Amino acid sequence: MEIYLGADYRGFQLKQHLLSFLQQKGHSVYDLGAYEIAENGDDFNDAAISVAQNVRENRGAFGVLVCDSAHGMTMQANRFRGIRAAHCGSIESARLAREHDDANVLCLSAHFTDERSAEEITETFLNTPFEPVERRVRRINRLDEGGRYD
Repeated sequence: MEIYLGADYRGFQLKQHLLSFLQQKGHSVYDLGAYEIAENGDDFNDAAISVAQNVRENRGAFGVLVCDSAHGMTMQANRFRGIRAAHCGSIESARLAREHDDANVLCLSAHFTDERSAEEITETFLNTPFEPVERRVRRINRLDEGGRYD
C-alpha cells in the first residue's frame, strides 16, 4: 500500500512513530515532512498540501497527516479536488470515514491521540474498504462541486 505521511512540528513525534509502524507492516511510506521539530514552529499547511497533492496524483494511495488538533490539516487537505480528509479520533470514526465516505486522507491529533491508539486508528482506516452504495457515491461526487484547487 502506498502511503504519504506528513506532519507539522506538533505532530512530528507521532508521525515518526507511525512512519516506523507502517514500514514494519510492509507499506511503501513516503515521509513528506516535517523532518525535525522546528524551534519557531512551522505551518501545518505545507505538509497537508504536499500529502494532498501526492494522494490526488497517485490513485489508490492514502495520506496520513498529524498536527496538534488535526483540524488545520483536515481543512487544508480538503481544499483539493478528489481529497476526502477525515479527522478520526477513534477506531469507529476511522471505519466510518472509509466505509461511508471513501476518505483517502486520515488526520490525527497529536494532542489527543497516543501512539497505540494512532496505530489502531490508522490500521482500521487503511484496511476498511469503501462500501459503494448508490447514495454514498452520489454524495461523495458532490463534494468536489466548486471552490477546490484543481
